[in-house]
Amino acid sequence: MAEESPISYEQLAAIEREFEDVETEIIRKQYELTRPLYEKRQAIISKIPNFWPLVLEQAPPDIDEYIQPQDSALLLAALKNVSVSRFDIENGAQGDPRSKKFWYRHSDDFTGLISEPVTLRWKAGKDLTGGLLDLVKKVWDSDATAWKGGKGDSAEAKALRAKMEETGMGGVSFFAWLGYVGRRITEAESKAAFEKETREIQMRLNGEKVDGDEEMEDDDDEEDDDLEIFPGGDDLAQAIAVDLWPEALKYFAQAQEMEAMSDVEFEDDDDEDDE
Repeated sequence: MAEESPISYEQLAAIEREFEDVETEIIRKQYELTRPLYEKRQAIISKIPNFWPLVLEQAPPDIDEYIQPQDSALLLAALKNVSVSRFDIENGAQGDPRSKKFWYRHSDDFTGLISEPVTLRWKAGKDLTGGLLDLVKKVWDSDATAWKGGKGDSAEAKALRAKMEETGMGGVSFFAWLGYVGRRITEAESKAAFEKETREIQMRLNGEKVDGDEEMEDDDDEEDDDLEIFPGGDDLAQAIAVDLWPEALKYFAQAQEMEAMSDVEFEDDDDEDDE
């Protein structure tokens, strides 16, 4: 009979959590060190026409998959700048109405990125989300149970579900990302859940029993997801923040190379026509 290990899986999970905390601190320090460099970069690229539209043309697959043809046309015509900041490190710096903020929050059954819906002022007949953004904002403002594990039975929530069913969410506009919510968790709720989790981690490291460790809960998130117009919103935010934003110069260089290759091919075609 195999000897029982004195180390539990819960203790290993607690150690893994401590690694995650260290990684978070590394990100904070890296941000502080690189912020002046990004400011210098911004001063230079602001003088380059269509810099960010060209960067998005070469975006990695985990970003490009969300950009529809109609989105590309609008981004090319209207996108002037992209900026990523760790606003919680900047003592509550305020963003403009087109800022999409994400918070890393905790609850008893969830840890991840959440956000609040942001609307855009579209010209008449030009809303690429088909009204979804406005409906999400109405639900957010009127129904406190939505995205909190409750069903969200308000008239606004029902109207949003009907619109989503009518629209069909395959191929939804990139701009629907601004309506991503995830979960509705306040800062106070997140702090309480985090403190509870921290206490339980220390108990596990000490080999103490934590209530609920042996319970296997199968939480059903469908009630939260059925109001989500952009389910991959947290993944897209991560891809922009950790890939597209820091690697913008690389993607711009790739766009320039593609343009140069197209020019060469065009010249070759002209030469063949002259023969």
